[in-house]
Amino acid sequence: MEFTGKIIHVGQKRGGTSARTGNAWAVQEYVIEETQGQYPKKCVFEVFGEDRLAQMNIQAGEELTVSFDIDAREYNGRWYNSIRAWKVDRNTAAAPAAADTAATAPQSVPAPTEVPAEGDDLPF
Repeated sequence: MEFTGKIIHVGQKRGGTSARTGNAWAVQEYVIEETQGQYPKKCVFEVFGEDRLAQMNIQAGEELTVSFDIDAREYNGRWYNSIRAWKVDRNTAAAPAAADTAATAPQSVPAPTEVPAEGDDLPF
């Protein structure tokens, strides 16, 4: 799934050591707000892993398209959802899109330079 919008909040990075494997882990939450539509929507997602956090380098105020997976897990009889990002695309296409719009705008048709001969009043 994908969500496009602006990062409006960057949470604190949390980390620790896995009790099962003894490996270190890190996770950070972000809030993204959809910038399209009449009623903006917000979504909290997380990035798991120190390497992904460094690779994605998400900052507040950025316009992003976030690809994520949704999963649920049970703990003590309650279910919890997890929205975990696996890819982030920076929306740098906004500036070229404006240039493309100008390039595809209808061009004015130049006036004909040839004057028709006398008596030839057919348009073709």
